[in-house]
Amino acid sequence: MYSFSEISRELNKYIDTLDLSGDPQSLYEPIKYSLEGGGKRLRPMLTILACNIFSENPYSALPAAAAIEVFHNFTLLHDDIMDNAAVRRGKPSVFNKWGQNSAILSGDAMVICAYKLLYQTPTEYLASVLSCFNYMALAVCEGQQYDMEFESRDDVTIEEYIAMIDKKTAALVVGATMIGAITGGAEKHNCQKLLTFATEFGLAFQIQDDLLDAYGTEEQLGKRIGGDIVENKKTFLTITALQKADKAKKKEILDLLADKQMANEEKISRMIAIYDELDIKTLTENEINTRFDKALAALDSIDVAAERLEPMKDVARSLLNRKR
Repeated sequence: MYSFSEISRELNKYIDTLDLSGDPQSLYEPIKYSLEGGGKRLRPMLTILACNIFSENPYSALPAAAAIEVFHNFTLLHDDIMDNAAVRRGKPSVFNKWGQNSAILSGDAMVICAYKLLYQTPTEYLASVLSCFNYMALAVCEGQQYDMEFESRDDVTIEEYIAMIDKKTAALVVGATMIGAITGGAEKHNCQKLLTFATEFGLAFQIQDDLLDAYGTEEQLGKRIGGDIVENKKTFLTITALQKADKAKKKEILDLLADKQMANEEKISRMIAIYDELDIKTLTENEINTRFDKALAALDSIDVAAERLEPMKDVARSLLNRKR
């Protein structure tokens, strides 16, 4: 078993030295740029950490972990086009820097690069890993479509929202984690418990991202604060506010979201003032805590020595700003 710091060092070294170059350079340069963009590299880390729980050779999952990171960055390239986002991780997005067509094509190439990396998985696990990856990739697309459709709806329920982020965000966390467990040789009953952990953690992580969009900093979020409000995104905060508001307040929220003329800063500040009035921040934090507690309980139930779970717990706590 390896420590988090050892795994982090090897993972970053592997991803940073990937050879994704080629001609024409205008196709590959945006790919290199996106992978150098920083970020937590949460998903590939989960792959190695999951493998680390069950195997003495977690680095056998490095190619699959890198595939997860390449695929995740592909989704960001295309997300930025759909959201018209100029900034990603504190620097110009690929869409902003190279234009829409390059972002689309380089993103497409990244999917192919991800599959090339997956095919380096040990033969005995390759079929299961590919099946898991395909399920994950399609779920992400389904979730993104729901997310776009929700922008034009005023009646989205919390249940629908959770189902959407279960696909758009949690599916990638789940896929990354399960691919690591498969590569580590985990038994079926332990895979099921790890699946519960990854699902609840992925949901908590996305809801925290919603919270940070309103109450975080640009450094924490990696993009402008209030972007979800400006783009009329149906987040956990917005949907909860609509459900909790009386008739007059609900109309105020809907009018605010529909206003295309109001300056962005005013729109953001007025929406956050409504959140404060309805105590939405506390309700959101309670939901995050509940999901996180379920995730840790599932992780603790895995049939391995307790110390093998600590690196995964440390990462989960740090990403959700928890202590013990």
